[in-house]
Amino acid sequence: MPIKINSFMGKFGWFARKHFPMLASEAYLKLQFVTRNKSQKAYIDYFMNAEEVPMPNVVNIETINRCNSTCAFCTANRNAEKRPFCKIDENVYKSIIDQLADWGYKGHLTLYGNNEPWLDTRIIEFHKYAREKLPDCYIFMSTNGLILDIDKVNQIKPYINQLIINNYSMEFKLHDNIQKVYDYIKDHPKEYEDLDVQIQMRYLQEVLTNRAGSAPNKQATEKVIKETCLLPFTDMWIMPNGKIGLCCCDNYEVTNYADLTKTSLKDGWASKELMDVRRRIADGRQNEPFCKHCDFIDAGFRMTLVNAILEGRDANALGGQQRMKLIKKED
Repeated sequence: MPIKINSFMGKFGWFARKHFPMLASEAYLKLQFVTRNKSQKAYIDYFMNAEEVPMPNVVNIETINRCNSTCAFCTANRNAEKRPFCKIDENVYKSIIDQLADWGYKGHLTLYGNNEPWLDTRIIEFHKYAREKLPDCYIFMSTNGLILDIDKVNQIKPYINQLIINNYSMEFKLHDNIQKVYDYIKDHPKEYEDLDVQIQMRYLQEVLTNRAGSAPNKQATEKVIKETCLLPFTDMWIMPNGKIGLCCCDNYEVTNYADLTKTSLKDGWASKELMDVRRRIADGRQNEPFCKHCDFIDAGFRMTLVNAILEGRDANALGGQQRMKLIKKED
């Protein structure tokens, strides 16, 4: 089936996140840190000791820094947003995609950050350009689905491998428009054979991580986090101002390791400033002021890719279908 509804630990997990938010958050994070710490360290050692700086596994390009949701855990929600409005310059965007193509990049690509991608009226054309230039990339879109309909799905379908719809709600039910999308795709599976559609059931006010102290409903404490972090080694984080930041937890766009209007993509990814941060984080978040109280840990497909690379498989060189089979097999 080309469409699936998911919820971590099913209805039980969803209601735990609703009624015991802090307990659910802390229990989840402890589990992830314990089970993933060894693999994270192994990949970081591989990354830091490579003769040439390895390519990112995921390139995130936020094309517009606005969202239309009210998620309690995110500063990008429409009631909490403090960033000056910004859209990526079209020429800068195309230059980034062109440089990825020249680099031979075949990893994951998403035109998404701390935002809602459908608020950018150029989003379909941007995906089309990326697909034409990067035919072997695994391109995925994450959306809150609030303004999604089947026409939008059909417009974006030729250019992406996966559509992730985060159904943020106060109740364990699909929004009406998302229900219509689900019903249509379920009734017309052959039309979506080449598109993996995942609907994530999310609680609108759930507590996740403190996002380096920026999460409105979970501020950072004085607790120092000594575990390392994978994101600076796996993800290239490009903000709409054309700068490379540290990671998705930089909700206020304060980190800056390269200006892609002045520096090439490869040079930015391997810049001395970013490599110095990686060296510090490799020995623990306590060594980097921005990260030392941050409890974020990625529990998604990045670990699957990292484990594949550690086993000698080039995850970034896998075709889209192969990569999806690998991720589903190991989840």
